Amino acid sequence: MRLTRVFVDLPLAPGARVVLPESAGAHLVRVLRLREGEACVLFNGDGHDYDATLLSAGKRGVEAQVNDVRAIDNESPLRLVLLQGIARGEKMDLILQKATELGVAAIAPVFADRTEVRLDGDRLEKRVAHWRSVVASACEQSGRARIPELLAPRGLSEAAGALDADALKLTLDPLGEHRFDTLSSVSAAGIVIGIGPEGGWSEKDRVILRNAGFTGLRLGPRVLRTETAGLAAIAALQAKFGDL
Repeated sequence: MRLTRVFVDLPLAPGARVVLPESAGAHLVRVLRLREGEACVLFNGDGHDYDATLLSAGKRGVEAQVNDVRAIDNESPLRLVLLQGIARGEKMDLILQKATELGVAAIAPVFADRTEVRLDGDRLEKRVAHWRSVVASACEQSGRARIPELLAPRGLSEAAGALDADALKLTLDPLGEHRFDTLSSVSAAGIVIGIGPEGGWSEKDRVILRNAGFTGLRLGPRVLRTETAGLAAIAALQAKFGDL
């Protein structure tokens, strides 16, 4: 029987007794109905799974005993970064969730010219916290023991200029110069795939991307929605250069 995995933002080590964060404890006890003495798996993003046993579940919180540690080696050999135009609501959640499951190393949310979502101050902070929980939950489900880096949302120009200069930078374009069969090798810096928001990249955005070293990649003759495009490209790139 598969054990329940839960992310905890805590130091973990065999022999340690830890009080679980409220959200993790509630998930185990109230949602999954685990009881004292039952087993679970904890992870904190350091590349390991920690076998644990619930010691108590009361008003003062849920406490667990860490029993053992196992290294988890299921990260893709291909470093993939998703530069994603911020999408609305559940679309963005879907993109983050599935990109994590497909093995991206990092996600860079960007405000593009046609981004329909306006976030700042407290709203932005709360949305980023929500996105981090979506990514962590996707790691719980998919068995990843390292959390993809979720970069701070920023404007396209700033985000594109901060990318690794040695990475292959691509954006989907039905008329792009690259096809998958012409991509022959990738450096250790990996690939950045740039996906526009719901309205696509504007001409202003395309100039920014070209100046940052992005070139077009063909993925068929059809125009894909923002929640489809990145995931299709990531899966195809993983199949060619990664571990799928």
